[in-house]
Amino acid sequence: MHQNRLPREILKNIFWLGDCLVQHYQGKTYHSYNSSYLVVGNDKALLVETGHPKDFNILHEQMIRILDKKQVPLKYIFTTHQETPHAGGIARFLNLYPDVKVLGDVSDYHMAFPMFTDNFVSMEVGEKIDLGRIEFIAAEPVVRDIRTSLWGFIHPQRILFPGDGFAYSHYHWDGHCGKLAEEAESLNLFEVTSVFAELALFWTNFVDMNIYSERLIKLIKELNVQCIAPTHGLPIMNVEETIPKVIEGLHGPYEKIAS
Repeated sequence: MHQNRLPREILKNIFWLGDCLVQHYQGKTYHSYNSSYLVVGNDKALLVETGHPKDFNILHEQMIRILDKKQVPLKYIFTTHQETPHAGGIARFLNLYPDVKVLGDVSDYHMAFPMFTDNFVSMEVGEKIDLGRIEFIAAEPVVRDIRTSLWGFIHPQRILFPGDGFAYSHYHWDGHCGKLAEEAESLNLFEVTSVFAELALFWTNFVDMNIYSERLIKLIKELNVQCIAPTHGLPIMNVEETIPKVIEGLHGPYEKIAS
């Protein structure tokens, strides 16, 4: 059994929550995350992603400990899209917190959770939610997993929540669990990003990823992104150093076929 090292405060009032998921691929064992992030403002808290169903109890316990200490109520949940690792815990959270609003592109949520229709609030790129000295902003989803994908951005910490963008696994045997990307020195970002893109973002096998990587770089500059908190990867705290390695991995599947 691995030892969970979360929750972890990666920036002031930004907490990384969740637990590892073990994956086996081509004779290797990888660990990945279906991470959630708790953003605690002066007045309200927002949970980014609801985590994988298997992690609900751990995730909820982590969240409660933080909110009890901060004395700030959970008011919002933001999900980047409707897949189970991102939105599968919505009903569980709303059963416990019936006044919480679920934000994002929620166009299909009423069909999965008809009993919570009034809790869903649609957001579009550029729309904002004030948490009290922290602002949550809906951001452009450059790398979409499905049509309704939407990204999030926090100001003033300038941290981007890209859902399945920047997705990659890590090495449990090298002690990467709970570490930031820059702390996992032995991690081959090209390898683990390529594997994740090939399996989880299958469309990247058949398109020219230059189009997407150029837009990613432009978005990072437009928002002045300082940190990136992916759902399926270790948080990236040095964008200038780490993002080129991740983008190289995103190019891997297409360039292999094109060559």
